[in-house]
Amino acid sequence: MKFPNKMHGYKSRLWVAVALLVAGLSACTKNFERYNTNNTGITEDQLAADFNNLGLYLKSAQMSIYNFSGGGDPNSYQVQQNLNADCFSGYLMSPNPFGGNTNMNYGLVSGWNEEAYKVGYLNIMSPIARLRKTGIEKTYPAVWAVAQIVQVTGMSRVTDIYGPIPYSHAGESGTAAYDSQQDIYKRFFLELDSASKALRTQISSGATLPFNFGSFDLVYGGNFTQWLRFANSLRLRLAMHISNIDKTTAKTEGEKALDPANGGVLADNADNMTVKVTGDFTNPLVFVAQNWADTRVSATLQCFLTGFNDPRVGKYMDKSTDPAFPPRYIGIRMGSITGANDKKDYVGYSSINTNDGTTPSFNLKTPVQLMTAAEVYFLRAEAALNSWANAGGTAQQLYEQGVNMSMAQWKVDPAGYLNNDSSRPAPSVDPKKPGDTIVNPSVITIKWNSGVNENIQRERIATQKWLAMFPEGQEAWTEFRRTGYPKLFKVVHNNSGGTISSDVQIRRLPYPQNEYNTNPATVAKGVQLLGGQDNGGTRLWWDNGK
Repeated sequence: MKFPNKMHGYKSRLWVAVALLVAGLSACTKNFERYNTNNTGITEDQLAADFNNLGLYLKSAQMSIYNFSGGGDPNSYQVQQNLNADCFSGYLMSPNPFGGNTNMNYGLVSGWNEEAYKVGYLNIMSPIARLRKTGIEKTYPAVWAVAQIVQVTGMSRVTDIYGPIPYSHAGESGTAAYDSQQDIYKRFFLELDSASKALRTQISSGATLPFNFGSFDLVYGGNFTQWLRFANSLRLRLAMHISNIDKTTAKTEGEKALDPANGGVLADNADNMTVKVTGDFTNPLVFVAQNWADTRVSATLQCFLTGFNDPRVGKYMDKSTDPAFPPRYIGIRMGSITGANDKKDYVGYSSINTNDGTTPSFNLKTPVQLMTAAEVYFLRAEAALNSWANAGGTAQQLYEQGVNMSMAQWKVDPAGYLNNDSSRPAPSVDPKKPGDTIVNPSVITIKWNSGVNENIQRERIATQKWLAMFPEGQEAWTEFRRTGYPKLFKVVHNNSGGTISSDVQIRRLPYPQNEYNTNPATVAKGVQLLGGQDNGGTRLWWDNGK
């Protein structure tokens, strides 16, 4: 389905150049080198003036991880993430029926599900390949290190959506072969090795750059120390992704990330990995929620927050505005919208917090959140349970630090939250269907208990990490698939034709139809590496049975 372009055009010729660089050529991985040819009408000399080429390519890639780079406006983000991972994770749900058969009821829409793949190659890898051609690896290795970290951040999301993808040879002449997901992760770790080494060298030398790198960096404003902390945190995240399937590599990489000698991890909200929204650009989630009213809060998220009496509830969501019942925090169950519905049926349910309160949490300039210190504390808590070195505390200590860090991020008082051992996630009750009460599949509580089974401790960590990562649905979906937590409500209507289990829930997105049209032999190899059918029910390499 093609969404209308409802956003403003570019005002800067440099951003016009970005748009043209990543504009939609038909095949994403065939003849990839064509994307690295400058067809903008702006010469390389013009781009190189004042080092604008560095800023142009790096900013474009940073803004595309969670795409608001302008090439697709919120249209791109909506199908890149909002109508898949944001919903599959239990965070959000669309009130818009979009004709009835959609991702939200597992009637997967091919035209939507190619976007994350396309953005990965055209908006992230292509600009970074152009950046590399400037010779930056040798001239400014620390800046190249940041570009490598951005690429690993973006492409780790792509492989965690589809599975095997072209990576190691993407950008070379001809059609790039698919790599196994195991090999892709190995390469991610090697790239993080190279990037971290360059950053440590830069930090220890104190060398100055002949340009203001901060003006080109929408994340940390040119602070290489913070980039190093994020690189280590990203390594820890990726190590945990594979901890069920490759315990040895996971432990090695996780301990490398946690070793204080390597630069540390995110430990304070000032280090949170967020991408600033500048100029005419807007936060795409807020735009989709506020301007289009196409996304609302999921019943799963609402039931955890209200059941736990969580003080973040009013920071995450607005109360309902539906005139059929009094205002309340109320979400929409996944897959409950069908072709028989009209958008107005559920659009008055809770949105993200754009209106309620003195200072709503979300506005069109809210930075895009990709990783927080709270998430890292929860990763460290799990590392402690795994007996990895340098976790920096006990599982309980790190779990409680994670909760407190999230509360501080959202500026709420945790009060007695961590001592609450009785509140549980609430059942789902649809005010418009009073007889349709669904018991919550989770009975987890908040207070840490060292005497319970380790699986319950892991569920407790994963549940609070999920609450803390909101609204970043891509990582939340990945961690749900890896851990099985939190326990999400099943999809109400399953239109997958039997390819996706309602109990197991969706595990991936199929490869783009465009890959079958343009690269049939290579995508066939990708399916072979996947080890199952190319549908939403097939598990990824690291997803081994939760």
